[in-house]
Amino acid sequence: MVYTRRDVSTLTRSDRRRFVNALLELKRRGEYDEFVRLHIEYYVPDGETGLRAAHMAPSFLPWHRKFLLDLEGALRRVDDSVSVPYWDWTRNASATAVPWTGDLLGGTGRASDRQVMTGPFAYRNGKWTIKAGVTDTRYLTRDLGRSAKPITLPSAKDVSAALADPVYDTAPWNSTSTKGFRNKVEGWGPGRAPASWRNHNRVHRWVGGHMVGGASVNDPVFWLHHAFIDLLWSRWQQRHPGARYLPDKPPAQGDAQHGRVVARQESLPPWDVTPRELEDHSQIYRYA
Repeated sequence: MVYTRRDVSTLTRSDRRRFVNALLELKRRGEYDEFVRLHIEYYVPDGETGLRAAHMAPSFLPWHRKFLLDLEGALRRVDDSVSVPYWDWTRNASATAVPWTGDLLGGTGRASDRQVMTGPFAYRNGKWTIKAGVTDTRYLTRDLGRSAKPITLPSAKDVSAALADPVYDTAPWNSTSTKGFRNKVEGWGPGRAPASWRNHNRVHRWVGGHMVGGASVNDPVFWLHHAFIDLLWSRWQQRHPGARYLPDKPPAQGDAQHGRVVARQESLPPWDVTPRELEDHSQIYRYA
C-alpha cells in the first residue's frame, strides 16, 4: 500500500510524537547506529580512489533514496503509521521554527561546545548517545546558521536553478560537473566556500555540528533533509519527462571514472538494486 511523506510543518502533535518515539526505539535497539556506520563507510570523496556510490557521483540520489527507504522500513516496523517527513528549508528557514521545536528535533547547540540541550535527542535525556562517529563526542552537536561565520539556507531560486537543468548528470560525473541536475542539487559549486556550498551541501553546513561530514546521520534532521532532496528529484522527473539517470553505461576502460561510478543498470552497493529500479517510487510512497 502506498504511503505518504508529508511536510514536517503539517505534522500534528501526535504525528511528531510517533515519529520521535520510533526513532528513539531504533536507537535503543542499536539499529539506528548501523545506519550511521553505513553512511560513514560510503562517504567517499572524489579525491579518493575507488567506487563512489553515495556522494560526488551520479548515484547520490538513488543511493540516498534506498537509504531513506531502509530507515523508513525500520521505523514502520516499530509504528506503521510513521513515514519520514520532509523539511522544505526554502520555506521553513528559521532556526527557531519547525523542525527545531522542543517536541520534534530540539534546537541549536549551546555556545560553549555546541551540545544540543533541548528536545528528545539531547544527550542529557539519556536516549541519544553518539556511538558511531568520526570523533569521540558522545552528545549531538549543532550550530544552526553558523554563529561565527553566518550563512543562509538555500533559497527557492537556488532550487529552481537546479530543477531547470534538463540533464540528469554529465561527465566527469563528480563534484566538478558544471552541468546536470545531480551536482546542482547535491551542491558542489565552483569557487571557495561558503559561496561554493549550494542546496544539499549548504544545508548540511547551515545545521553544522554532526551534520558536517560522514557521520551526519547522527542528527535525525538528516532524514528530513534528504526526504526533501528526494522530493526535488521527483519534481525534476515530473518537469523533464523522459529524462533519466546517467550514465546509462559504465565509463570505458581508460576513462578516469572507469570503476568509480555506478551506471544506470549496475548494482548500487551495498544493495542488490540498480539506479534504474529506484527511479520510480510511485508504488511505494508519494509526497503531499
